Amino acid sequence: MGYQRVTGVDVPAALEHRFAELGRATAGLQPPFAVVDLNAFDTNAAILRRNAIGKPLRLASKSLRCRALMRRALAQPGFKGILGFTLPEAIWLAREFEDIVVAYPTADTDALRTLAADDELARRITLMVDSVEHLDFLRRHVEPDPSRPLRLCLELDVSLELLGGRIHIGAHRSPVRTPEHALDMAHEIDKRPGVDLVGIMGYEGQIAGVQDAYSAAALKYPLVRLMQRVSRLELAERRAEAVAAVRSVADLEFVNGGGTGSVISTAADPSVTEIAAGSGLYSPALFDGYRSIRPIPAAFFALPVVRRPRPGIVTALGGGWVASGVPGPDRLPKPTFPAGMRFSKTEGAGEVQTPLKGRAADGLAIGDRVWMRHAKAGELAERVNTIHLVRGGEIVTEVPTYRGEGHAFA
Repeated sequence: MGYQRVTGVDVPAALEHRFAELGRATAGLQPPFAVVDLNAFDTNAAILRRNAIGKPLRLASKSLRCRALMRRALAQPGFKGILGFTLPEAIWLAREFEDIVVAYPTADTDALRTLAADDELARRITLMVDSVEHLDFLRRHVEPDPSRPLRLCLELDVSLELLGGRIHIGAHRSPVRTPEHALDMAHEIDKRPGVDLVGIMGYEGQIAGVQDAYSAAALKYPLVRLMQRVSRLELAERRAEAVAAVRSVADLEFVNGGGTGSVISTAADPSVTEIAAGSGLYSPALFDGYRSIRPIPAAFFALPVVRRPRPGIVTALGGGWVASGVPGPDRLPKPTFPAGMRFSKTEGAGEVQTPLKGRAADGLAIGDRVWMRHAKAGELAERVNTIHLVRGGEIVTEVPTYRGEGHAFA
């Protein structure tokens, strides 16, 4: 297992010990249920802080989707502010938290009117824009008040383009790509009453969101690393020029970049003042394929064994908690304990049943548990109403997810 890194430790024994502790802590629970190991969570926060080399970390709310764990993260040194994913979510969070940047543009006119009508919300929440069309949409539906200006963040496209744009590597996000585009948008915002440009954001998904370890990318990994090296060099120059151009027009409070998978390289960019991070706190299965950061798996879910259809196979109840993104094996949950279990190629992770194969299957009885890790971080919270927070062999407390508090924001 990637998280067993202590020199001289017998890895299977360490794995047995860890899940024996989880088993003791949750012996009274009926699966399926989710847990977060607080020791691992706090260690991961320290890893992220160290990699950020003194730059503040803005917590990505979609990576946790649990207010109690967001409070815990923001109480750690180095974390400051939230990167939300929808405006209704930001309005809900702003009852408690300050400084929320909504990472994606919104077309929710009800939420926009709520924001524009409330001084405190307008002070705490920053909207994302990347086009004149967004600005026109705001003016058409809200008519921003100069006495209560809306805070805006401009998203810069930081994907890698080669051969004059014929090859695009990275997320398809903002149409604002060049320093000239950014300057034009800054001027457009500056001349409009009722809005203030306070930040720039750029998410380098081709670096932060792509597995580059040999075990994950096999024969592709040298090409992935080459692409990321080229992208870092190109982006460092282009982002710096865009930020300088916008600063000639607007008094920027922040320049946000990166994600958990690129904290080290993004922190090294002088034009970036803060780094987005969140997934690394849970360390989902996708992070087993990263070289730049290897946090400790902290979030797990348990499924009950309900069938033994034949030797070498058990069937767990449910488990088809598939992650978003390009469909593929890396989007499936990862059987973690007992070690050596794998999915059936003909059924995979199912909605109501998940067959699991492996020699360990013959040691499992009806009612035993199989421990899994979700492929992505916060999406686990969409499957459960609560998360059990554990330390050592005990449950510390049980906390609600967004879903458990009655909210589904995306």
